[in-house]
Amino acid sequence: MCGIAGMYNLNGQPAQPTLVERMTFAMAHRGPDGQGVYSDGPVSLGQRRLAIIDLSSAGHQPMSDASGAVTITYNGEIYNYRELRKELEALGHRFRSRTDTEVIILAYLQWGEDCVRRFNGMFAFALWDGPGRRLFLARDRFGVKPLYYFHTPEVFLFASEVKALLEHPSVKAQVCYEALNEYFTFQNVLSDKTLFEGILMLPQGCTLTVRPGLAQPLRPARYWDYAFRRDGVPLSMEESAEEVYRLFDQAVTRQLVSDVPVGSYLSGGMDSGSITAVAARHIPRIHTFTGGFDLSSAMGLELEFDERAASEHMSHTFKTEHYETVIHAGDMEHILPKLIWHLEDLRVGQCYPNYYVARLASKFVKVVLSGGGGDELFGGYPWRYYQALKARTPQEYYQAYFGYWQRLVSDKDKALFFSPESYARARHCHPYDSFRGVYGDGDLPLETAEDLVNASLFFEIKTFLHGLLVVEDKLSMAHSLETRVPFLDNDLVDFAMRVPASYKLLGLGRGHLLEESLPGREGQVQPTRDGKVVLRQAMERLIPAEITQRVKQGFSAPDATWFRGESMEYIRRLLGDPKARIYEHVQPAYVATMLGQHAAGQVNHRLLIWSLLSFEWWLRLFVK
Repeated sequence: MCGIAGMYNLNGQPAQPTLVERMTFAMAHRGPDGQGVYSDGPVSLGQRRLAIIDLSSAGHQPMSDASGAVTITYNGEIYNYRELRKELEALGHRFRSRTDTEVIILAYLQWGEDCVRRFNGMFAFALWDGPGRRLFLARDRFGVKPLYYFHTPEVFLFASEVKALLEHPSVKAQVCYEALNEYFTFQNVLSDKTLFEGILMLPQGCTLTVRPGLAQPLRPARYWDYAFRRDGVPLSMEESAEEVYRLFDQAVTRQLVSDVPVGSYLSGGMDSGSITAVAARHIPRIHTFTGGFDLSSAMGLELEFDERAASEHMSHTFKTEHYETVIHAGDMEHILPKLIWHLEDLRVGQCYPNYYVARLASKFVKVVLSGGGGDELFGGYPWRYYQALKARTPQEYYQAYFGYWQRLVSDKDKALFFSPESYARARHCHPYDSFRGVYGDGDLPLETAEDLVNASLFFEIKTFLHGLLVVEDKLSMAHSLETRVPFLDNDLVDFAMRVPASYKLLGLGRGHLLEESLPGREGQVQPTRDGKVVLRQAMERLIPAEITQRVKQGFSAPDATWFRGESMEYIRRLLGDPKARIYEHVQPAYVATMLGQHAAGQVNHRLLIWSLLSFEWWLRLFVK
């Protein structure tokens, strides 16, 4: 796990290794265990190392093959690297280290750019092919590891974090209005853009080959994509649950490979509990970590948000060494500037609790397992998918689901929300086009209830989960902590996509229509056990029934209450200032109305308030 950066002067001018070194120092938190820079004419590659596998100097990066023809800077873990190593040795390759980094290099020499199809892991890397004079970049199937790039006809730049790119004089921090429109629609950016004008993110499951003289703009090539299938597996529910269990056990065990201590997040839910149950078989007294909340002022459904009792019960069951941190009202404002500096690429959700839990875990381990992906693969949010069942035609489906995912500001309110100047720049950018773009060429079948649910799972796993993964990477690496997600194992994902939707959702065809944080509506979700049915059945042998049968509970602070109570003074101080930076882009009257509605308890605008606070600090920190 590392931070990578580099440059390729497409005009043929010699690269500037001191500049690349400066780019890597901007990400020193990602790799406190080592630093290196490699240069070859117009190319320079840099790396900050967080040593996880082969802690010796043999793992130093950038790393070259024995001939010096190919050099890589790499961030991530290839969990099947030992199997690939054996295969490559049988083909005549010789290794000089025990690293998965060297496996990538020799896999490229053996199979070329198709090597990425063989990797089971999380990764972002840039590989310089000296004889071919080309730079090859790749990102893992699911987008666990981020990779940003910026280019002009003269130079191509890449890095694990945007702040590294900003060290180059060609890059200026300016607002991208198309991304801004997307963000304040979805609380996410669905395209490959970021809030920084000209800075793009390499999409998940894609590669990019850069060589001089290529046409602009550069076109990423997709080597893998999700494909939820209607025809599914010819297995019963019980047989499917058995296979899910087998593949899950294999995935967790596979992801325990490490030369440093490994721990696990342990909430009160099924996903992290199941991971801990398997991991505890291999690591006695495994360290586990939970974030809890002070609920002394919480109200309504938020009174159930603290999961410490359930996590302590599972810790006792699995005999873990368990640690907790308690988050209070006021902790958000204390950490927000530092959090936004690390996050930089604003994405989904109120993530400050994740920052505190990652900080806790980093005091004890360098690797932590997370339950991310279980909900998105196995249907953990039934109230979202049931929205699709109202559609009678594909067009109705797209319109209805687009309307549902307008989490912050609906299109009809954009003229009231944006300042006139920003609206003039953003209005030509249509978030619906970005929404439809997620589905690609639109060849997904949309005929049956299964089709509609599968299309919804496809959208959510490519957008919502991807945003969560980007956030998780930034907040864990802020503390030099590697997060692994066993649910996003190639074999497990491939099977989960073939499991029928009717095995995942009890209410398929029943059509529950619940709401979650839609603009202008109270954003509370009614508890439900409708989702993840086959996963619940698979995990019954691992964790107590009271956990597998719990209603869905996300990891969220009681912000609806806190934003009306203890945090309101801070919110009004920051957003109520007429000189606040956000008012260069949004209208004070609209913000004042939303804050008033929330304070009065009329509407839950917690998502919008969080996004406005985040954008204010983003402008202060990055756009001078």
